Amino acid sequence: MARIMFFLLAVITAAGTSLAQDTPGFPNRPIRLVVPFVPGGTADTIARIVSDRLYVRLGRPIVLDTRAGANSVVGCEIVAQSNPDGHTLIIVAAGFAVNPSLRKTMPYDSLRDFAPVGLVGIGPYLLTIHSSIPANTVSEFVAWGKARPGQVSYASTGVGSPPHLAMELLKTMAGVDFVHVPYKGGGAVLPDLLSGRVPLHFSSVSTAAPHVRAGRLKAIAMTTPKRSPSMPEVPTFDEAGLKGYDVTGWYGLLAPAKTPTPLVNRINRELQQVLVDAEALKRLAQAGIEPAPGTPAEFSALIKVEIPKWAKVIKAAGVQPE
Repeated sequence: MARIMFFLLAVITAAGTSLAQDTPGFPNRPIRLVVPFVPGGTADTIARIVSDRLYVRLGRPIVLDTRAGANSVVGCEIVAQSNPDGHTLIIVAAGFAVNPSLRKTMPYDSLRDFAPVGLVGIGPYLLTIHSSIPANTVSEFVAWGKARPGQVSYASTGVGSPPHLAMELLKTMAGVDFVHVPYKGGGAVLPDLLSGRVPLHFSSVSTAAPHVRAGRLKAIAMTTPKRSPSMPEVPTFDEAGLKGYDVTGWYGLLAPAKTPTPLVNRINRELQQVLVDAEALKRLAQAGIEPAPGTPAEFSALIKVEIPKWAKVIKAAGVQPE
């Protein structure tokens, strides 16, 4: 037993030494994690969970820097121009892959100007409607919508945001016609959604769940192919008859391009440990997010698939680049 314990201790020590040799002196100051969304949303929540646990693992504070605006473009531009020394990161959502199709000009190249670090998690969006709407299922909601073409508005967190495109995809597949009202973030949407001023919205599970359970909102369906463990009673659109409907939200970390590969790999290794940490998993589940561990290369491949995928949806929906 003593020999076994000595061997395990040697392995752990060697692993720690290897990490230190890969990235000597890193990090040598606080790491800035840019959050390109307004406070209170899912990305902000995930950033706080990840930063808390990375601080424990890296031994340096992770400072959140909120730079909301233009569906994350403002924050992404800042990071694209930052020093690629591993001390600046950004958390991005699925909208990162949408932006190239929404703008005639971009202040950065979404593929060339960033180094993917790793996917953090995935999660569904939830079609939430005001409790006054007389519908409880997808079929009832679609029938209600078809009877009111162009008369009902829906909220999104901005042009080209996942909630916007989720509704555009629903409009195309179900043959309904709702009027788009873009907001600057999920925190701004909620008061108008709860009051019924704008009665439709694709919300994150963490935002919607308390209000659904309190009876102020109704949950009609999930956007992912599988039900969410956080709200397993809510069916998916696919189950409800809209076969092939899939809008999966995702969140991941990027660094500036030319960040040295050993630093990217070091942060990724620590992120993988965060994604099996019991406290982090508990908090992610409360936010309606499933952990999605993986390598930088796997995250890079996802982004490369998502950009042309959403370009097709945007073109089909007739959304014009700004």
